[in-house]
Amino acid sequence: MVELKIGDVAPTFCLKDKDEKEFCLDDFKGRHVVLYFYPKDGSKGCTQQAKDFNEAKEKFDQMNVEIIGISPDSPSSHSRFVDKNSLHIRLLSDEDNSVSESYGVWQKKSMYGKEFMGVVRSTFVIGPDGKIEEAWYKVKVPGHVDMVLAKVSCLLA
Repeated sequence: MVELKIGDVAPTFCLKDKDEKEFCLDDFKGRHVVLYFYPKDGSKGCTQQAKDFNEAKEKFDQMNVEIIGISPDSPSSHSRFVDKNSLHIRLLSDEDNSVSESYGVWQKKSMYGKEFMGVVRSTFVIGPDGKIEEAWYKVKVPGHVDMVLAKVSCLLA
């Protein structure tokens, strides 16, 4: 597992959203992207994280920054998750974990003494040139979106 660092070129991808519409990272060239990876639709931490990004969306929009969430969940799962939580952020499905692997977030995890592979909650700020401007691995949800917002504000200042 290789973790991405500031200055690395962000791996490109094309994934489907809740409506089965394909979006590619290259669609957002020329603007900043906050790309966050989360383990599972509907779990407590993932729901709070999505709600936090959703609440901050207007601030990110004012800075012309796109927010994209990625998890291994299916487009139909994203659709239910978005509807249930009134989300307005873009969520994409990485069902084969290939994008998660390319960003170094598909890692060995353990819970209750069992080891398994899964998504480690992580966030990246990708610059208009397609390079990583910030990378956070093993993110804790409380306060994280505020930290991302502050970092993006500094980068755009």
